[in-house]
Formats: sequence, structure tokens, C-alpha cells
Amino acid sequence: MEVLNPLARDFILFCVRRHGREWPGLYDEMCWVAGRRLFKGLGHAELRKLGLSLSLTNIEDMIRMIDIVTAQKVDNAEAIDSTS
Repeated sequence: MEVLNPLARDFILFCVRRHGREWPGLYDEMCWVAGRRLFKGLGHAELRKLGLSLSLTNIEDMIRMIDIVTAQKVDNAEAIDSTS
């Protein structure tokens, strides 16, 4: 499996925190955030260079990335809780 760039991962988490995982609202939020460069100045072109294309032709890859990132976030949170 391909490793996701940490900035792309953080972009996804930023958008999930703002909107939640509900689809297609999350996709709209990601496009809106990228269009206005609200996350560290990253726009569509910069995200594409990081491996995260918001193009509808790549929607399956994007959904897979979102699933991986949000699953890792849950796994990390559970690991922290179990050590407390």
C-alpha cells in the first residue's frame, strides 16, 4: 500500500473535524477548503502533488484514503486510551 503524505493526511483530518465523515458533504468541504486554501495554504494543485486528487475521476482512491486516515485516527485514540 502507498504511504500517504503527512500533509495530505492532516488535510483530510482537518476537513473531517470541520464537517464529519458524511458523504458527499465531506467531499464538498474538502473542495471548499482547498479552493480557499484554508489548510496551510494548500490548494487543489498542491494537494494533487501530495497524492490527494479531489478530481471525481479519482474519487475511489480518495474515499480509500479517507477510510485509512480516519481508521488510523480511531486506532491511535484507542491505543492512547488503553495506556491511560
